[in-house]
Formats: sequence, structure tokens, C-alpha cells
Amino acid sequence: MSYSRLSCVTLAAWLFLMSGCSVKKMAMNQVGNALSGGGSVFSSDEDPELIKDALPFSLKLMESVLAESPNHEGLLLALASGFTQYGYGFVQLDADEIEDEDYDRAVELRERAAKLYLRAKRYGMRSLEEVVSGFEATLKSDSEAALSRLKKKDVPSLYWTGLSWAAAVSLSLDNPQLVGDLAVAESLMERAFELDPDWDYGSLRSFFITYEISRLNGDGDPIKKATEQFIKAKELSSGLMASVYVAYAESVAVEKQDKDLFISLLNQALAIDLDARPDWRLSNLIYQRRAKWLLTRLDWLFF
Repeated sequence: MSYSRLSCVTLAAWLFLMSGCSVKKMAMNQVGNALSGGGSVFSSDEDPELIKDALPFSLKLMESVLAESPNHEGLLLALASGFTQYGYGFVQLDADEIEDEDYDRAVELRERAAKLYLRAKRYGMRSLEEVVSGFEATLKSDSEAALSRLKKKDVPSLYWTGLSWAAAVSLSLDNPQLVGDLAVAESLMERAFELDPDWDYGSLRSFFITYEISRLNGDGDPIKKATEQFIKAKELSSGLMASVYVAYAESVAVEKQDKDLFISLLNQALAIDLDARPDWRLSNLIYQRRAKWLLTRLDWLFF
């Protein structure tokens, strides 16, 4: 075979291989698009136990596809939100409910939930890195500069990264290094709030209902500020999001030691028609379960 012919064959093989890599990447991106856009299948389901069993497989599948397409922003965001929601709805809440009967198991579940939140945070941070190169390093050295480069379209990534990070801190108060990250996690949520305070029917405001009560060195009356967030979140969700009532009950009603308000709020959460917003059905079922459990804790929460 002549040198020129060999060169042509080599070039053809190289082009074929490159084309194969491109096709594979395109296919992985298409699978990633399908997986990251399929959240409504889970969120509208009426069987939380079915989702509890199915979600880990879905998350691992998305991780497998992400390994082939590591810069897929949709997958990164879906994994950040998915691990956060799974950690809360199917691990942390279980820990709370069994603590009286099995304290050691509850501790194990909270440790697992914290790890899931940190896993979610890592994916969320990667999604922000896709927007701002070197975001995490800049965030630690100059958070204002890093956050100023993010726009309204980046609010979902800010929200899930900040939320998962703050949730991990809340379960790791014996870890000084992680507790020291709370201010940074807070800065992500505050930047999201600056960009789009009414995002996702008041989900950000629902976070701040709880956070205003526990915020360190906050300005003003925390109960008043949390109440303002509650009123607006309730308005944005048309009163159909159970998490808003539960958040206000667990934070403000307990802080004020107002048992009647606490009971009223939880009953309002329980009265929500699950078919009024099918896309919120799973979330409402989880928070209605939380509301029922909290109603059994009156003697523990009120003195």
C-alpha cells in the first residue's frame, strides 16, 4: 500500500471515529434532555412509596448519562434538585418520625440525608460552574464578584445549590467546617431572591419563612419578616402549596408558642385538594404527611 493511500485510509478511519464520538455525545445529550425534563412524571404521582422506590434508579441513571456528557446543564440541575428532594422527603422526614422509637436509626438516617444534600450541592455547584467558569473558587474568595455574574435564568441553580447546602449544614451542627459554610449558602439564596423573589410560585419565599426565624445576626423583627414572606408565598401559590403552611407553622407558630395558629395552619395544609394542582401532588402529599405527624407533637412543641 502506498503512503498516500495509507494516509487516506488513516484519515477516513479517524473521521469515522470522530463521527462516532460525536454521534454518541449527541445521543447522550438527547437522553440527558429526556431524563432531566421528565420531572412531572414523579411530581404528579399519587403514590409517594412508589416514587421512594423508583427515584434512586432514576437518579443513578442520570448520573450514568452525566458521566458521558459531563457538561449537561439540565442533568446537573435535575440531579441537584432530585437528591435534595429525595433526601428531605424520603430520608430526613423518616428520621424525624422514628426518633422516639429508634434514636440510633434516626441518627443514621440524618447522616445519610446530609450526605445526599452535599451530593446535590456538588451537582448544583457544577451547574453554576457551567455559567461562570471558576465560580466555586471565586465564591470563596470574593462571593460578591462571583454572584454578580449570575442572571435571572440562573435562579434554579442558585436555589437548589443554596437549599441543599443549607440543609446539609442544618443536619451537621457538630461539624465546624460545614457550619462555617452557612453564610455562603445564605448568599446564594439571597442572590436568587434579588434576581427573582417570586420564582416558582413562591418557593424562594417559602425558604425564607423558615430561614428568617433561624437567621444569625439578622436585621429587624424576624417574625414580621417571616410573616411577610408567608403572605406573599401563599398568594403566589394560590394557597395550594402545603409546604408554605407547614413552614410557617414549624417556624413562626412554634416561635410564638401559638398552638391554635399551629393547628390551624396544619389543617389548612391538610385541606388542600391534591387534584387542584396535579403537578404539585407528590410535594403536597409529603407535606400533608408532615402536617399529620406534627399534629401528634403538640405536647413536645408547646409548653
